[in-house]
Amino acid sequence: MLKIWTDGSCLGNPGPGGWGFVATDGTHVAERSGGEKNTTNNRMELMAVISALTAARKHDELEIHTDSQYVKNGMLSWVKNWKKNNWRTADKKPVKNQDLWMKLDEIAATKKIHWYWVKGHAGEEMNERVDCLARSAAEALK
Repeated sequence: MLKIWTDGSCLGNPGPGGWGFVATDGTHVAERSGGEKNTTNNRMELMAVISALTAARKHDELEIHTDSQYVKNGMLSWVKNWKKNNWRTADKKPVKNQDLWMKLDEIAATKKIHWYWVKGHAGEEMNERVDCLARSAAEALK
């Protein structure tokens, strides 16, 4: 099974932001990163997962390890209600980052994803690596 770690970073919020992911099948390891000049941390967290899933197009089942409760909770519980409410929150406000949530939901619907939350900045090797990738991508845009 493909295992993926993702992270997003933003220097200021909004500000220059970066995302990164590391994917491994146990034999091979792939790393990718990217960023945007004026964005938010939550958008970069979402872009990290979207980019990873897009790159993993040949894999039907995978694990996502993220330190973002926003992404994990969004995918495991909030998206379902947002879609029922025409992309509105429980208090009838438009969902923030709707464009990215819709894209992530569309890609995720084609895969079986096991979601894992990882405590950020706690020494977990792969989480520290993706944090470095995301931060470096953001720094490059300053």
